[in-house]
Amino acid sequence: MKMQWSLILGLIFALITAVFAVINVDLVQVNFGFDQVSIPLILVILGCALIGGIIVGSYGIFRQYKLQKQIKSLNAELSKLRDAERSLDSFAPLPDETV
Repeated sequence: MKMQWSLILGLIFALITAVFAVINVDLVQVNFGFDQVSIPLILVILGCALIGGIIVGSYGIFRQYKLQKQIKSLNAELSKLRDAERSLDSFAPLPDETV
Protein backbone atom coordinates (compact mmCIF):
# COMPACT_ATOMS: atom_id res chain seq x y z
CA MET A 1 0.00 0.00 0.00
CA LYS A 2 2.88 2.38 0.81
CA MET A 3 4.39 1.77 -2.63
CA GLN A 4 1.09 2.66 -4.33
CA TRP A 5 0.88 5.97 -2.47
CA SER A 6 4.49 6.77 -3.37
CA LEU A 7 3.74 6.06 -7.03
CA ILE A 8 0.59 8.21 -6.98
CA LEU A 9 2.39 11.11 -5.27
CA GLY A 10 5.28 10.80 -7.74
CA LEU A 11 2.88 10.95 -10.69
CA ILE A 12 1.10 13.99 -9.24
CA PHE A 13 4.45 15.75 -8.71
CA ALA A 14 5.52 14.90 -12.28
CA LEU A 15 2.24 16.28 -13.64
CA ILE A 16 2.59 19.53 -11.66
CA THR A 17 6.20 19.90 -12.83
CA ALA A 18 5.21 19.28 -16.47
CA VAL A 19 2.37 21.82 -16.34
CA PHE A 20 4.66 24.38 -14.67
CA ALA A 21 7.33 23.77 -17.31
CA VAL A 22 4.90 24.10 -20.23
CA ILE A 23 3.65 27.44 -18.90
CA ASN A 24 7.23 28.80 -18.76
CA VAL A 25 8.53 28.60 -22.34
CA ASP A 26 10.40 31.94 -22.50
CA LEU A 27 14.09 32.06 -23.33
CA VAL A 28 16.40 32.61 -20.35
CA GLN A 29 20.12 33.25 -20.03
CA VAL A 30 21.97 30.40 -18.31
CA ASN A 31 25.51 31.11 -17.12
CA PHE A 32 27.67 27.98 -16.85
CA GLY A 33 30.67 29.92 -15.56
CA PHE A 34 32.64 29.50 -18.78
CA ASP A 35 29.84 30.25 -21.25
CA GLN A 36 26.41 31.86 -21.37
CA VAL A 37 23.57 30.40 -23.45
CA SER A 38 19.93 31.24 -24.12
CA ILE A 39 17.65 28.22 -23.75
CA PRO A 40 13.92 27.81 -23.10
CA LEU A 41 12.97 27.81 -19.43
CA ILE A 42 11.05 24.57 -19.96
CA LEU A 43 14.35 22.78 -20.63
CA VAL A 44 15.93 24.29 -17.51
CA ILE A 45 12.99 23.20 -15.34
CA LEU A 46 12.80 19.67 -16.77
CA GLY A 47 16.60 19.30 -16.66
CA CYS A 48 16.73 20.31 -13.00
CA ALA A 49 13.87 17.93 -12.16
CA LEU A 50 15.70 15.11 -13.99
CA ILE A 51 19.00 15.82 -12.22
CA GLY A 52 17.19 15.93 -8.87
CA GLY A 53 15.53 12.59 -9.61
CA ILE A 54 18.87 11.03 -10.52
CA ILE A 55 20.47 12.29 -7.30
CA VAL A 56 17.60 11.03 -5.12
CA GLY A 57 17.53 7.69 -6.96
CA SER A 58 21.29 7.25 -6.56
CA TYR A 59 21.04 7.93 -2.84
CA GLY A 60 18.21 5.40 -2.55
CA ILE A 61 20.22 2.73 -4.37
CA PHE A 62 23.28 3.43 -2.19
CA ARG A 63 21.20 3.22 0.98
CA GLN A 64 19.55 -0.02 -0.14
CA TYR A 65 22.95 -1.56 -0.94
CA LYS A 66 24.26 -0.55 2.47
CA LEU A 67 21.22 -2.02 4.26
CA GLN A 68 21.47 -5.31 2.34
CA LYS A 69 25.13 -5.57 3.29
CA GLN A 70 24.17 -5.04 6.94
CA ILE A 71 21.41 -7.67 6.67
CA LYS A 72 23.89 -10.23 5.30
CA SER A 73 26.29 -9.49 8.14
CA LEU A 74 23.57 -9.82 10.78
CA ASN A 75 22.26 -13.07 9.24
CA ALA A 76 25.78 -14.53 9.35
CA GLU A 77 26.12 -13.52 13.01
CA LEU A 78 22.70 -15.01 13.82
CA SER A 79 23.68 -18.25 12.12
CA LYS A 80 26.88 -18.45 14.19
CA LEU A 81 24.95 -17.84 17.40
CA ARG A 82 22.40 -20.53 16.55
CA ASP A 83 25.18 -23.01 15.80
CA ALA A 84 26.83 -22.17 19.12
CA GLU A 85 23.51 -22.67 20.90
CA ARG A 86 23.01 -26.06 19.27
CA SER A 87 26.50 -27.19 20.24
CA LEU A 88 25.85 -26.13 23.84
CA ASP A 89 22.51 -27.95 23.87
CA SER A 90 24.21 -31.15 22.75
CA PHE A 91 26.15 -31.37 26.01
CA ALA A 92 24.46 -33.45 28.69
CA PRO A 93 23.34 -31.46 31.67
CA LEU A 94 25.53 -31.76 34.75
CA PRO A 95 24.07 -33.84 37.59
CA ASP A 96 22.78 -31.83 40.54
CA GLU A 97 25.07 -32.05 43.53
CA THR A 98 23.32 -32.45 46.84
CA VAL A 99 24.85 -30.84 49.89
